[in-house]
Amino acid sequence: MMTTLDPVTRKKNPVEASAEELAARELVRMAKEQGLSLTGPNGLLKQFTKTVLETALNEEMTEHLGYDKNGAPADRDSTNVRNGTRSKTVLTEASGHVPIE
Repeated sequence: MMTTLDPVTRKKNPVEASAEELAARELVRMAKEQGLSLTGPNGLLKQFTKTVLETALNEEMTEHLGYDKNGAPADRDSTNVRNGTRSKTVLTEASGHVPIE
């Protein structure tokens, strides 16, 4: 007598969303709730680009100086501290001119 196995059906595991995708979904949801356009001069994409650029520049400065903003060690040799910003405009491919601090 020959025994056969029932066909095994496997359910494919849905691909889990990345942290970036989950964050983007939440930002888009919040923008829609607030009536904020996704593109345009004051849209989500431009605001997000500004935030990412400013955050990256601040992190680069922290790494370069070796301390966080407003966290300089008291015994440092230099009087050069992180004491302000200047406005600049960055030209991006996706968002056009983006003002940053």
